[in-house]
Amino acid sequence: MASTSPTPGPSRRQSLRYWTQILRDPLAVYIALACDYGDAVRIPLTAKHTFFLLSRPEHAEHVLVAHQDHYVKAFTYRPLKAILGDGLLTAEGDTWRRHRRLVQPVFSHRHVQTFAPAVVAAARDRTNRWTPGATINLADEMRTLTMHVIGRVLFGIDLADDAEPIGRAVSRLQSAATAAMLLPNLGSPQRTRWLAAHIIPGLGRATTTLESLVSRIIDARIAAPHTEPSDLLDLLLATEELLSRSEIQDEVMTLVLAGHETTANTLTWALALLSRHPAARDRLVAEVDEVIGDGDPQATDMESLVWTQAVVSETMRLYPPAWTIERDAVVADNIAGVEVSPGDTVAISPYLLHHHSEFWPNPEGFDPRRFMPDQHHPRYAFIPFGGGRRICVGAGLAQLEATIALATLSQAVRLDLVPGTVVRPRADITLHPRGPVTMTVAPPVRAAHAAAEPLTVG
Repeated sequence: MASTSPTPGPSRRQSLRYWTQILRDPLAVYIALACDYGDAVRIPLTAKHTFFLLSRPEHAEHVLVAHQDHYVKAFTYRPLKAILGDGLLTAEGDTWRRHRRLVQPVFSHRHVQTFAPAVVAAARDRTNRWTPGATINLADEMRTLTMHVIGRVLFGIDLADDAEPIGRAVSRLQSAATAAMLLPNLGSPQRTRWLAAHIIPGLGRATTTLESLVSRIIDARIAAPHTEPSDLLDLLLATEELLSRSEIQDEVMTLVLAGHETTANTLTWALALLSRHPAARDRLVAEVDEVIGDGDPQATDMESLVWTQAVVSETMRLYPPAWTIERDAVVADNIAGVEVSPGDTVAISPYLLHHHSEFWPNPEGFDPRRFMPDQHHPRYAFIPFGGGRRICVGAGLAQLEATIALATLSQAVRLDLVPGTVVRPRADITLHPRGPVTMTVAPPVRAAHAAAEPLTVG
């Protein structure tokens, strides 16, 4: 067992200064705590409940992998369950294991490879609607793209026309998420949900919009079932374990939210970063020209798109989809010298890990070379999808979707940030751009020799 010394942190009175800012900018609070106190921070909440913020790879490995049975989803997720239901994001114990087992086959590596044509079609659909010289809100466009993909590959329907109302509802849920996670647990999801709907503006309307969409998806499949199971919805409806209608509804809702929002954010961040770093963009275009030419990207191209994949990974390093992962201890534990008591909350922050200067030189700089095959980093210094049994079930789909979409988009257009546009992160359920991301559409520029040019980073 690691030696133990007092874990630094603010007093209970001092901690109030941080918690009063949590609703406005939770990521800034995490950064401030880490800057003020270091890689392990102890924040007293009550006389019997302590919050720990941990920011080293060994912390992540201990909590998420090696001793994951010592921890459960943190108390902060319970009010969120009242809003999102009992899907993979919020479920625990046997419910989580049963749901995970049911959906896992759809996200197997072999099955995910078959999704590439749907990604290409969705990307082509967007670029065919853009004209040179036009300005677009990239965040909205990428949400539509990923909604198109999720609708096709998971539910066998076209959801692109629903992207706008869903986008508004998801944005409302995103901005309400932190507030919901701070709500008291009223003992039942129904009471907590009632409270959330009455004190968080627009939340009731947002959840109604999403629930109506999910009900429509399920009802359409029940009315016209497939002969053989071919997608996620078929698996959920045909399972011998007989999921209830509410369980199916919760799972579909969770996957609609998580399945399109996270990859849309990654694509938005990546294209904004490439606009700021033209040498990196030229190298990506050159790679796509060499590997794919004018054809459609295929899943089999993934292993050759090493720079494109490196761009995706570096984007997720800077802006991880899950910026914090919180767990409650169920037994006493020692995490690399940090003494944790039963009931204490431990936060592992991928954002802080990914921006740690000990593991990432020039951590705020955009440098995809970090993820080229000849480069190495500590295993748990990069955890964009979490770790352990609860690692994101859709990680493989997200990686393929982002890589294939970037390659397809680069064949058709060049996207440049409108001068003066500043893209800043907002931390809610996911880490997403704050406000619109306005870009100008231009014809693609072939860059066959760009890979040999010097790469400027920063």
